[in-house]
Amino acid sequence: MMTSSKKLTQLSVICWVAVLFCQSVQSQLQVGFYRNSCRRAELIVRNAVRNGINKDRGVAAGLVRMHFHDCFVRGCEGSVLLDSTSSNTAEKDSPANNPSLRGYEVVDDAKAKLEAECRGVVSCADILAFAARDSFDLTGGISYDVPAGRRDGTVSLVAETSDLPPPTLNVDQLTQNFAKKGLSQEEMVTLSGGHTIGRSHCSSFINRLYNFNGTNSQDPSLDATYAASLKQKCPQASTDTNLVVPMDTITPTISDVSYYRDILANRGLFTSDQTLLSNTATASQVNSNSRSPLGWKRKFAAAMVKMGQIEVLTGNTGEIRANCRVINS
Repeated sequence: MMTSSKKLTQLSVICWVAVLFCQSVQSQLQVGFYRNSCRRAELIVRNAVRNGINKDRGVAAGLVRMHFHDCFVRGCEGSVLLDSTSSNTAEKDSPANNPSLRGYEVVDDAKAKLEAECRGVVSCADILAFAARDSFDLTGGISYDVPAGRRDGTVSLVAETSDLPPPTLNVDQLTQNFAKKGLSQEEMVTLSGGHTIGRSHCSSFINRLYNFNGTNSQDPSLDATYAASLKQKCPQASTDTNLVVPMDTITPTISDVSYYRDILANRGLFTSDQTLLSNTATASQVNSNSRSPLGWKRKFAAAMVKMGQIEVLTGNTGEIRANCRVINS
């Protein structure tokens, strides 16, 4: 009996240590992290985002996407914000990010104001996480608590943007891509809803219009009327690399479920959007999200919080950049 009791005690200790370890991993980031060190941090970021959106509504989509692209390469540590140098091409100059990412000036504005008020305290990675939340909220989504305490990385390599999912992936490839980052298939479908705001350059989907495969010049899963409209905006012979179209055909500046309704009507702009109907589970989620605006917004907020914890730097790792575009000297 004594041996059995001793084993039970040891097992209890092991379980308790495991629980504490899990809690410590989760508590690396904390809601209200700057409550004492820089009380107005989140308000300053929100005001910068609001000012940016007032100048250009498209900035909101840029900031949501920028946070996503930051987290999927090296984790959420602000590497996407670093400028290229004479000896290194950074992530932001990858074809996956340039010229499509925008909103850097909003981060710069927030950082300058934060440095004036609380020098060396608030990381660029946290600014980006707050800015993505505020962009979603200020375009008709909802607000949510963002755990903070991220620190900034010191490396940004163009080659590593291969981790980003291109718009040509099918549903299985998307599922695998998100799984590598610890995100489920349902979270992938939920986060894809971020395409409810913003725009795309024609180059990201033009293959669906003119050169789809050996059998079809046009993607047969694309609504014919929508395809004709896209062809008008993206002529095959055009050499203009700045041509863009809205991601969402109905409300391209509002965070809502029109994205999912577009997919159901075969008006998903990217292959990676329309492919969500090709799988029973993901198609069911598209249907469910299309009918539940508030439900989707809540799921999106939860998925953003989870994504925002991918491979973060905390404690004494990394640094707090003085300028989000360059590492500290």
